[in-house]
Amino acid sequence: MSLPPGFLDELRARVPISRVIGRRVVWDRHKSNQAKGDWWAPCPFHQEKTASFHCDDQKGFYYCFGCQAKGDVIGFLRELDGMDFMGAVKAVAAEAGMSVPEPDPRARAAQDRNAQLAEVTDAANRWFRLQLQSAGAAAARDYLTRRGLDQAALDRFEIGFAPDGRQGLRAALRDKGLADALIAESGMTIAPDDGGQPFDRFRGRIMFPIRDSRERVIGFGGRAMDPNARAKYLNSPETPLFDKGRNLYNVGPARAAVAKGASLLVAEGYMDVIALDRAGFGGAVAPLGTAITEEQLRLMWRIAPEPVVMLDGDAAGQRAAMRLIDLALPMTGPGQALRFAVLPPGLDPDDLVRDRGQAAMAEVIAGARPLVDLLWQRETEGKVFDSPERKAALDSALRAAIGRIPDESTRAHYAEAIRDKRRELFGQAGRASNRESWQAQPRKGGRRAPEASATAPARASVFVGRDAGDTLLEGAALLLCATHPALVAEVETRLERLAPQDAGRAALVHDLLAGTDSAAGRGAIEALRADPHLGLIPAEGEQAGAILLNVLDRLESARAARLELPRAEAEISGETDEGLTWRMSQLARAREAANHPRLSDTRDLGEDREALSLQLNEWVAGQIWRKPGR
Repeated sequence: MSLPPGFLDELRARVPISRVIGRRVVWDRHKSNQAKGDWWAPCPFHQEKTASFHCDDQKGFYYCFGCQAKGDVIGFLRELDGMDFMGAVKAVAAEAGMSVPEPDPRARAAQDRNAQLAEVTDAANRWFRLQLQSAGAAAARDYLTRRGLDQAALDRFEIGFAPDGRQGLRAALRDKGLADALIAESGMTIAPDDGGQPFDRFRGRIMFPIRDSRERVIGFGGRAMDPNARAKYLNSPETPLFDKGRNLYNVGPARAAVAKGASLLVAEGYMDVIALDRAGFGGAVAPLGTAITEEQLRLMWRIAPEPVVMLDGDAAGQRAAMRLIDLALPMTGPGQALRFAVLPPGLDPDDLVRDRGQAAMAEVIAGARPLVDLLWQRETEGKVFDSPERKAALDSALRAAIGRIPDESTRAHYAEAIRDKRRELFGQAGRASNRESWQAQPRKGGRRAPEASATAPARASVFVGRDAGDTLLEGAALLLCATHPALVAEVETRLERLAPQDAGRAALVHDLLAGTDSAAGRGAIEALRADPHLGLIPAEGEQAGAILLNVLDRLESARAARLELPRAEAEISGETDEGLTWRMSQLARAREAANHPRLSDTRDLGEDREALSLQLNEWVAGQIWRKPGR
């Protein structure tokens, strides 16, 4: 039945989800916050004593941190009471005092048609199962036996057989009174272009029925017995019932297994799912003959927050994983992650379990790697980074990929993970030695810079625009980092945000972060040292970090004002949202940091180049990094 737009939203808004769920659970009064609509209880979907089941009235959703059951009030009634969709809608509508709209005649007709198509596919499934017991299916039974499938497995997955004839299934369905048009629409027969008699689509194949989450048979997958068949596997065509991009093989049983604690495993095909299930991994599903789609990813995440994608160890498996990266990144975030388990080369799940046992499969699953590892592998494997340009190309590709992640916190964690991998790739030793080369060349009479003090003094304050003042501060920050390499680790994330417009300075930023030593970077250092406004930047000093933090604070305060205020002003004219609130808080935080002096003996730096230069020189002349008595 089709409902008017907005009806379900209004229904959910009128009935707090805790009112319906509260009749089935006992709320934990100590952990719950009734005033905020935040409720906790032992989960009704699995046996437990602790309150891991969370219900949020404001969002209208429930989630169990134990079994990962989740959904809205309608989903709760469907999952717990076994109601169909309209039954759950009517129950909640009665609670809200709302009447359910009369059905749309067109929607009712489509629903009736789908019920008729499901009748055809269900009858076909029963016929295929009978044929597996016939004399003509001996080879199919032998194959299944060799694959280790006993009768229990055949019954569990309802495996059947389509004889190698053109009219067997069609005749059987017609004998049940089903019309040719309906049989063809269900995908069970093919009508020839020349107008001849329709013939069976599946012939000489082992048949795997595909059920949806409502347990209806919506289509089939067929494995050819003839090794010379044009297609080893053949799936039902798209029908009103069957959309291969929106369904998964074994989705219903897998959902039930995940609710009991199993991992959601995404295998390549039907036999892989069956092998995993028989080995004790009941949460296995598979796409239906195509690469994983966006809709299938969303379906997986409705079942579990972190599905494990099982990959063959061959090149095809690796290519499939790399394609999935681009699909998943714009959708990933809290509660929507992926992990990848790579099988040994040449082995599918059935081979691995049969040859090495269940423990070997469990070890492969436990060793599943996060998506960020696959992203790094894709961008670095087989490549050589022996020049600044190649390293810059790597940085650009990774930034572009990470930039597609919508959730800000997830993006930040990806960036942190990538920074760690860059250090590992380019080597801590190389980076340290490069910094030492800068440290080993202090100005005449200077000393090597000691490690930055763990206790940083207060910061100076100033507000500047994107002008000469910004350029000077940027140069001061870079020269301080080049002269005091030990400080770089403390301000890495802040250096990454500098984005100098000058090519030489940009190369220097890359050198500082990657531990490299480029000609362009060295040229930038010399240019900065030759700048009369920066000529007294100290070659030593225990509190050089204090100056650096002052400079970076001022740059970030200016950037916050320059970038966030115009965006906030543009949004004030529309609806206030969380993004606006966040941006205003970020601006306030930046200005607050800049307005609390870190150096008690310094004055405001002013806004022009000369004033900034005088302040930098005053710090140096006063030797503020020296302790009293030196």
